[in-house]
Amino acid sequence: MSPQAPTLTLTIEPASAVAPFEQVRTQIADRARDGSLPVGYKLPTVRGLAEELGLAANTVAKAYRALETDGVIETRGRNGSFIAAAGEAADKEAAAAAESYARRAQRLGLDHRAALAAVEDALRATYGTDASKDRGSSVSITPAAPGPSAPSGP
Repeated sequence: MSPQAPTLTLTIEPASAVAPFEQVRTQIADRARDGSLPVGYKLPTVRGLAEELGLAANTVAKAYRALETDGVIETRGRNGSFIAAAGEAADKEAAAAAESYARRAQRLGLDHRAALAAVEDALRATYGTDASKDRGSSVSITPAAPGPSAPSGP
């Protein structure tokens, strides 16, 4: 017996405080992340999904644009939108964001501990818990030896 092809089943809660486009975005991103929508899975057309969910096409298009910006999906012109191999893209984007934050924190005069504390506070606020406890491990960061400062941008 061959494995059953994955299907995309989304539920939109009209009474939710979360905007419909965000409900679509979150559900697709979560399913891509947990593997229930595998890399290469072809998503329904914007119009088709909008009709199925009873939403405006612009609402679904906004969700697809956000997913594409996040590297979760890729759009191949008239061929449609597909689940992307997002792991590497997400890792690269997170590393770039971390580097940008570190440079900005240094320009603001924060020391290593203060910069790290700010990140931990932001992660707690976003995820609702201590991120290191979620992974079941602790993170230890040793500051690099001070080097020449990068020139500040405009």
